[in-house]
Amino acid sequence: MKTLTAITVSALLFASSGVFAEEHAATALEHTNQAVTHGKAGHASVLVEHAEAALPHAKKGAEVAKGEAKTHMEAGVKSLESAVEHGKMGHADVATKAAEEAVEHIKAGNK
Repeated sequence: MKTLTAITVSALLFASSGVFAEEHAATALEHTNQAVTHGKAGHASVLVEHAEAALPHAKKGAEVAKGEAKTHMEAGVKSLESAVEHGKMGHADVATKAAEEAVEHIKAGNK
């Protein structure tokens, strides 16, 4: 009976980790898309706000993701960090390109 309980709990935890990854990835994607939109409009400071809001969600998504999804989420985090760095320097075009890369990675990591 204890074995059955342990197996059931393990299965539920494994299944729920995917749900948590999806929730975080969805929120990260939402903010990252906003970062891209504002970056294309030349609003580097607003791009930074959205990229910084996306970062903790992308990081959490990367923590709970597995395999190829984890690789993409980690790459998305790096791209978001680059977007923040360049956005703070006022380089809206470079920051936007980094945010666009983050969008692609987060999408790929959330499949």
